[in-house]
Amino acid sequence: MYMDHLSYNISKSKQDEMDKTLEREINLARNIQTSLLNGKTPCIEGGEVSGSSVPARLIGGDYFDFYPLVNGNLRIVIGDVMGKGIPAAMLMILTRGAFRSAAESTQSPGETLTAMNQAIYEDLRTLKSFVTLFCADWNPKTSVLTYANAGHNPPLLIKSMKNKIEELPKAKGIMVGGLPNQVYQELSIKLEEDDTVFFYTDGIVEAQNKDGEQYKLERLSQILLQNKDQGVGEIEKRVMNSVKEFTQGVPQKDDITMVLLKISEKKADVTSLNSPVLS
Repeated sequence: MYMDHLSYNISKSKQDEMDKTLEREINLARNIQTSLLNGKTPCIEGGEVSGSSVPARLIGGDYFDFYPLVNGNLRIVIGDVMGKGIPAAMLMILTRGAFRSAAESTQSPGETLTAMNQAIYEDLRTLKSFVTLFCADWNPKTSVLTYANAGHNPPLLIKSMKNKIEELPKAKGIMVGGLPNQVYQELSIKLEEDDTVFFYTDGIVEAQNKDGEQYKLERLSQILLQNKDQGVGEIEKRVMNSVKEFTQGVPQKDDITMVLLKISEKKADVTSLNSPVLS
């Protein structure tokens, strides 16, 4: 089809306008996601928590949240939606709504995951997607962490006094959206002074360098042990710097998200950050 110079310029102008509109809408979506990840800061005794998420694209599908319960406990969740970019971000919003609703009406992490699965199972099946989630209740009075797992990688427990690191004992449970009518196993663990629980998504351990090598769990464990005496914000920063140094400028392929819970006798400083400060 012949297109004269004037028609070409008009067509190009319309395309440029559409591109700018799309860019504005993506930036708006990122701002909305950033605002949702930066929820209200709960006040808690007996420890400190921190959370951060760095999307592989402008917006991502990883999710974390803190929900203070009326009994004084703190409900923590971290999750990874299948996929990347705008579709994953939309499902992340769906997941967040399901978590907030379930956390308000359920008594435990396992019940929360069951309620979330019931609420969004049909939508996830329709979209041929799923979400891995790890949900935990921290009791600051007893220092007991009770948790349930929906197909997510288990958090790491850094035992400061013993200078050792290990995965939390595995709780059985399949991903949300996998099967209907699921009941999620709950386990509990007593946390001690200066213990740190590190929740994370696989974007950290699967980060790759120029040779295609992955960051892996061993390297993450080493960094966590080296910095076990630091505050949660500093640990978070050093993990991100370690990943950045390892990848050597290779573009990030997957969202990177982490949540840290550190036990102390001091009043907690509970913060929620969308992006850590990298030096």
